[in-house]
Amino acid sequence: MTDEKTQAARPKILLVEDNFMNKVLVKEVLTLRGFDVVDANNGLEALKALSSMTPDVILMDLHLPEMDGITAMRIIKKDARYGAIPVLALTASAMKGEEEKILNKGFDGYIAKPVDIKNLAATVEGYLKKTGEERE
Repeated sequence: MTDEKTQAARPKILLVEDNFMNKVLVKEVLTLRGFDVVDANNGLEALKALSSMTPDVILMDLHLPEMDGITAMRIIKKDARYGAIPVLALTASAMKGEEEKILNKGFDGYIAKPVDIKNLAATVEGYLKKTGEERE
C-alpha cells in the first residue's frame, strides 16, 4: 500500500494510444519504473483527461480514432496551461526522415514502435529532467 506522499511524488504520464497491446506494454513498463500512467484512447479523451490532471509527459500515438494525435498535440501546445508539457510522438512511422517530419509538426520527441522497452523509461526520464531543469 502506498501513502499519498509517495503517490504524489510519482511522475505522471498521459499515454494516448488506441492499440490495446501497445497500451498494456507501455503502461506496464512505465508503472514498473515508478511512473503513474493514465491512459486515453484518442485525442478527445486526452484533452478530457487534462481537465482533471497535469501530466509531466504525454506519449501520443499519431493515428487515433475520433481525433488524431497531431491535432490533439497542437491543441495542447496552444493552451498556456499545458504548452510546456513535453508531448512525445509514439508511432510506427519509422522510415528514414520520419522523425524529423514529426518533430517539425510540433512534437517534443519521438518514440518508435515497436517500443524498445529497454529505452522507453530512459527516454521519458530524459524529458522529465529537461522540464525539471526549465522549471528551476
